[in-house]
Amino acid sequence: MCTVSFVATNDKIIITSNRDEKIVRPSAIPPRSYTVNGKNLIFPKDPKAGGTWFVANADGVILVLLNGADEKHEVQLPYRKSRGLIVLDMISSLSPKDFWNAIDLDNIEPFTLVLFQNNDLFQLRWNGKEKRTTPLDIHQNHIWSSSTLYSSSIREKRADWFHTFMDGNSEISESKMHDFHRYTEEENDENGLVINRNEEMKTLSITQAVIEKNKVVILHYDLIAQQDFSTSFITV
Repeated sequence: MCTVSFVATNDKIIITSNRDEKIVRPSAIPPRSYTVNGKNLIFPKDPKAGGTWFVANADGVILVLLNGADEKHEVQLPYRKSRGLIVLDMISSLSPKDFWNAIDLDNIEPFTLVLFQNNDLFQLRWNGKEKRTTPLDIHQNHIWSSSTLYSSSIREKRADWFHTFMDGNSEISESKMHDFHRYTEEENDENGLVINRNEEMKTLSITQAVIEKNKVVILHYDLIAQQDFSTSFITV
């Protein structure tokens, strides 16, 4: 996985993620509420490892996972723990940001996290050797594409599509962001927003968090089963 965008409008934050996976991987369990370490969470669950790539907690914190760091890495199995389980460890802690600062990631496969916490946005990266924390402007629009699936030039091209789309839409909504993630470069099976590489690697789903006032809504679109799910909770 995947492709992630962050957009802030006047009254809401919209975070959208496309999950790209090998189709042999079992279908994800649609988002629902779980209690992990005493924290109320909503996330779609990967049944293979039990982790997730997209999660919200009742404090309005959102954490999204992309495979890979800055550049594509060589896989060096076995790894100590699934990255999707580390996501759950972080989001169920008192402060995901503080947890990130303290966690030992030795022998964990490289990854990127997008963290929205206390109205701050961070890019968190582990490249297999060191952690990097990059604060980002929440008043700017951002997009990420996984380095394990998309070359540097393709990542730049996808960013161009995103900024062109944003420039062409004066009013942005969650449905418009869904459409961007679902229909951009529709004929481009290799590098469009929804991919299908030889029926082996596909975009399986689109998951979206909409944060508005004291409410978080999670929307999930299963592109394989062609089913939509929606769930929400009030943040404290």
